[in-house]
Amino acid sequence: MTGYPETGPPRGALLAAFAAIYVLWGANFLAIRYAAEAMPPFLLMGFRSLAAGAILYGWARVRRGERPGPGHWRVAAGTGALLFVGCHGLLAWAERTVPSGVAALFMATIPVWMTLLDAASGGPRPAPAGLAGLGLSLLGLVLLVGPVPSTAPGPGILALLVSAFAWASGSILSRRLNLPRSLTLATGMQLLAGGTALVVAGLALGEAGRLEPRALGTRALLSLAYMVGAASLIGFTAYTWLLRVSTPARVGTYAFVNPVVALLVGWAIGGERLDAPTLGAALVVVMGVALTVRTTRVERGGEGARAADCVEPTS
Repeated sequence: MTGYPETGPPRGALLAAFAAIYVLWGANFLAIRYAAEAMPPFLLMGFRSLAAGAILYGWARVRRGERPGPGHWRVAAGTGALLFVGCHGLLAWAERTVPSGVAALFMATIPVWMTLLDAASGGPRPAPAGLAGLGLSLLGLVLLVGPVPSTAPGPGILALLVSAFAWASGSILSRRLNLPRSLTLATGMQLLAGGTALVVAGLALGEAGRLEPRALGTRALLSLAYMVGAASLIGFTAYTWLLRVSTPARVGTYAFVNPVVALLVGWAIGGERLDAPTLGAALVVVMGVALTVRTTRVERGGEGARAADCVEPTS
């Protein structure tokens, strides 16, 4: 149970949690770009997840003393495989040949998948206005990144479709399957399981031979610290909690907001271009998200959902 009264969780806590996944995950795009200049992508994501997972898991075990059972670890491994290898791994592989803007567009289909999968598995059916909001946000993303180039490689596009579906599936399964009641412990377990899978995948792909510790300059190290602390520890914990107290359609709106935040951060810090058409498209995205949030009810008093971190799938 959520432990909140019929009025639901505190409004301030909801706003803070949504701000975390909107802003921290959006800014994470630039951090990943800087860190990826010095580290191979699978090992980079794996180290980020393992570091955050070890901190959360250790803190939960010391503070609460709860010991997870074999069944808990099986669930963490399964959802971690979907959310980390299925999402992060395929996303990193696809972006070798597909532009990042196109990848962001495909990742923005995650709220749609989450809404449909939740309804198909017995969850609330989305209201027509909520579906309209999702469609409006998706239109804004199309305007933001442009159409998919006809020259975009087929395997990369397919990988992005599977990546988005894997993140949505892992999130919905996490709401249904058995994980420890402790939010911190469950989050740490999934980060550890997913990070281990990413490292194994990176080693299998020969990334160890491309790892140069001497290439880790100040910018890369600071970016990696941001990825571990802000994006994983704070952002993923907020996401996990939101999946326990809100609906998938509402939580999934982060996938629309993250590219907009990434553009603003890239312009303000990374020196990237920002023009009037981009701002107009971003406004369409925000309008769609506002419509979705206003028409999607918060679940009250239901069984808590358990989530896991693809990273911001658009990462």
